[in-house]
Amino acid sequence: MTAIDRDKLRGKIETDLTKQMKVNGTTFSYHSDLIQDYLSLWDLKNDLIDDIQSTGITVPGMHGPKSNPSINDLHKTNDRMIKILDALNLNVPKADNSPPKGGSKSDLL
Repeated sequence: MTAIDRDKLRGKIETDLTKQMKVNGTTFSYHSDLIQDYLSLWDLKNDLIDDIQSTGITVPGMHGPKSNPSINDLHKTNDRMIKILDALNLNVPKADNSPPKGGSKSDLL
């Protein structure tokens, strides 16, 4: 994904999250700040994915190849992003091929 495409997508995500916040009535500065935290984590997530794609899943270690630390960091970053969405009471939109109703974000954990 090019930097321009990534910036466009980031803007769309920010707009979508802000719209959901307004619908939910969570429009305090604290909530807006959490959206900025979420977007910072989104940027970090993309950097980690780029690192994994360019470096690979293993990196040289003192005693031979070891797992790329970006993999573990990516999992932690995704978990934190989900927690921010939960704290803001925001939902991830469902795709057309989503499972039947009754599932929740906690099913992803």
